[in-house]
Amino acid sequence: MENKVQEIIEQQVLTVAKAVEDKIDEQISALDRLDDDDIEALRERRLQQMKKMAEKRNRWISLGHGDYTEIPVEKDFFSIVKASERVVCHFYRDNWPCKVMDKHLALLAKRHIETRFVKLNAEKSPFLAEKLKIVVLPTLALVKNAKVEDYVVGFDQLGGTDDFSTDELEERLAKSNVIIFEGESSLNPSKAKAASRSVRQSTHADSSDSD
Repeated sequence: MENKVQEIIEQQVLTVAKAVEDKIDEQISALDRLDDDDIEALRERRLQQMKKMAEKRNRWISLGHGDYTEIPVEKDFFSIVKASERVVCHFYRDNWPCKVMDKHLALLAKRHIETRFVKLNAEKSPFLAEKLKIVVLPTLALVKNAKVEDYVVGFDQLGGTDDFSTDELEERLAKSNVIIFEGESSLNPSKAKAASRSVRQSTHADSSDSD
């Protein structure tokens, strides 16, 4: 019986390997058939793609992407979410948990230039806090196409404590598609924990508020 199962597995592996080999052969043949005009067309298409990406990146930077900034007054929230396709807005007050979140968001803003990262003082924004039902702080409002699609409330979705890594928050935001995230966390578990400790220690050194 075990020999039969082994034979089936080996056959499946060979089938998959043959399919992959055929696909590679097909791609090589397609490249061999390209003439100079085809190659030039591919090069031109690639250049256009790079140009569009550069234009998009410049537009993001002009809108404030790449930095984690504070919205001065709550009415500005609406113009910000209309201007950017993806926005992460941290509703905060001046306490310890919100400062922990600040440190992680500042790092993610630089990693994910495709998304605008901002913060808004919830106590100075009563209209928005009531409209969006912001009760627990910190709360992240995850906005796509000018609509709040999801929330990260407190640390419950991040392990329930402030001992979470930037990568863990990154993966949570990726689940809501508010950032473009490919692959797994770039840090292994031990490095991730070290990074989170570093963030918390740095935050603690910056603040005398332990609420």
